[in-house]
Amino acid sequence: MSSVATWPTQAETWLDSKGKPAWIIAMVLGFIFFWPIGLALLFYMIWSKRMFSCSSTRSRHMDKAIGFKSSGNTAFDAYKADTLRRLQDEQHAFEAFLERLRAAKDKSEFDQFMEDRAKSAKAEGDKPAEA
Repeated sequence: MSSVATWPTQAETWLDSKGKPAWIIAMVLGFIFFWPIGLALLFYMIWSKRMFSCSSTRSRHMDKAIGFKSSGNTAFDAYKADTLRRLQDEQHAFEAFLERLRAAKDKSEFDQFMEDRAKSAKAEGDKPAEA
């Protein structure tokens, strides 16, 4: 593969390893030296959700640093992997529960809106027509 094709990927990987501040610094420097580069970086950060995310690469690095570092004891490593998997499953279940809770709240609010709208439409229909 040519070096021209790989340098953007290498730059992206390097910036990801440094975190969101590195992306912001690169964007600001892009605006300072040649504004279209800064604008392109801003659009890329928004499009790739790097601007508003909680740095998913950082959490991946934390998983590697904390969760998958071997202690040298296979029994403990198996226990740790099982416990981390169980905690991740519980987190996913809790997030699904919160999503169902939000959906139920949204549905009840919408049902209330539709009920109020139907009552007001019925009240409008019951009024005598003015001549």
